[in-house]
Amino acid sequence: MAVIHLLPTDLANQIAAGEVVERPASVIKELVENSIDAGARRIAVTVEMGGKKLIRVEDDGSGMVPDDARLAIERHATSKIGRSEDLEGIATLGFRGEALPSIASVSHFVLRSRARGSESGTEVRVNGGAVTAVTEVGMAEGTCVEVADLFYNLPARRKFLKSDGAESGQISRIVTQLALCYPEIGFTLTSAGRKVIQCPPVSSLRDRLYQLYGDRADLVEVRRDGDIKVLGYVAALAEQGPTRGPQNVFVNRRIVKDRTIAHAIIDAYSVASIKERSPEVHLFISMPHTAVDVNVHPTKAEVRFRDQSHVHEVIRRTLGDALGRGPAPQLQLEPPRPYDAPATTLPLPAGYATTYPSRWTSEPSGTPAPPHPFAPSHEAFAPSPDRTLAPSEAAPVIRPMIALGQFRDTFIIAVDDEGIAIVDQHVAHERVLFERILERLTTGRMESQRLLEPMLIDVSAAARQTLIAHAADFERLGFELEEFGGGAVRIAAFPALLTREDCEAAVRAMAQDLEGLDRGSRVEDAIKRIAATMACHAAVKANYPLTGEKMSHILDELRRTAYSTICPHGRPVMLRLTRREVEKNFQRI
Repeated sequence: MAVIHLLPTDLANQIAAGEVVERPASVIKELVENSIDAGARRIAVTVEMGGKKLIRVEDDGSGMVPDDARLAIERHATSKIGRSEDLEGIATLGFRGEALPSIASVSHFVLRSRARGSESGTEVRVNGGAVTAVTEVGMAEGTCVEVADLFYNLPARRKFLKSDGAESGQISRIVTQLALCYPEIGFTLTSAGRKVIQCPPVSSLRDRLYQLYGDRADLVEVRRDGDIKVLGYVAALAEQGPTRGPQNVFVNRRIVKDRTIAHAIIDAYSVASIKERSPEVHLFISMPHTAVDVNVHPTKAEVRFRDQSHVHEVIRRTLGDALGRGPAPQLQLEPPRPYDAPATTLPLPAGYATTYPSRWTSEPSGTPAPPHPFAPSHEAFAPSPDRTLAPSEAAPVIRPMIALGQFRDTFIIAVDDEGIAIVDQHVAHERVLFERILERLTTGRMESQRLLEPMLIDVSAAARQTLIAHAADFERLGFELEEFGGGAVRIAAFPALLTREDCEAAVRAMAQDLEGLDRGSRVEDAIKRIAATMACHAAVKANYPLTGEKMSHILDELRRTAYSTICPHGRPVMLRLTRREVEKNFQRI
């Protein structure tokens, strides 16, 4: 007796829908991408109960004639491709013809569409994949899709949906991502009768970023031209905000989650610091459509690159260059509260300010970022003609500074032509030594000094195993250590950079740093951790008086470093008080 049989069409459609439609947010992503492909200039999204009860997506795109509207809900019906060769260079967001029939098979579905120039539109009603009515309707040019009672016929799938608030959050995130990538399109998101997102069309990525995230002077601009174009904004190295930030990555204006790009981002930050981070990133990557395969995932969330290593290196280097030019954090002054004068006080001169704002903040420094270069029109996104500096020609982060003195024998107070800088002398010297150590390691090994009488250090069993396992790495840095027995480690030589007093503390700290490193990690990771700890223990300490020559030496060496805003462990090197902030608080501007 045969045990293999064909599934009913409606069941097969529901199974296929499960691959494309994961939750309400994925429905909205598919529908909005169809609107973008149709050339819409305004897109309105409305949801109720986190999209479980109702999803409505309206656009002013090209619309569809009656025959196309009927055919659009058939599986694998599409206007995007026609032959297998078209898969090699897909330029649209949709192309499989699966989204609408998949959504219609698990909901009460209504499609209304009117082609430009047509006198009327067409309405197609579908319940659980079965067409129930096709009628002529009056409507504006464009398309409107309503999805009600999502997964009503799949209770097993519906019960796995999150709360209304959680699903609404996912919807807000996906609409934010799409709006960020297409600033030339107006987006509106209404949830439970409340306007959550309202972004009129704008001319640049910078303007859209402001609409969605507010004034973000703390982000660093990223820009690269060539075979792989890169544009965007990323968190500065010295940014002390949340450990995890939003990461919006787009390839050819398509939202993607790619391990190659994610690894390149982390790599770019780890070059300057061993601090683990998941930084805020808004990154737009553009390359020939033939160099990337988007047909490798049911929801098109992943892509495959023809030359993966080249993409990784381009992203890593581009972000590394931008981060090296990132700004130091700026201090903000709190102006004094107005003085409540007694009645006998002489009157103030006419026009004299008697009140102050509750908080004055400095305006972002630097040239405004050029607009987005990847829009189809290319007009609103062309590079600004008044841009005078290419990224490679940009001024260094730290200008030549004059050291004025120390504050509490810990901070160097310095000035340049743009303001006042407060430099943490230990952190600044640590950054200088860290880069010097890594530079010397590229040419060989560090200089070491041999001890006439070896040093014995008692450590825990776990620390001893960690140190011995990385003995070869320590040797490159000038250490000679071996297991001595009885829970001790024998140090026969240590780097000339350290003093004997600092050696024991440095070894213990390095054992602790390396203990958390995965066994499968690269040798470079271990070396960088050891180098960072060595630099920390060799650097000048806080509460240590410095001569004018030593302060000037640290500032000059800091200017020559590649990443001068943070130490290897992620702490800020300096805080700046800009001239403009000072002038504002003295009411000179």
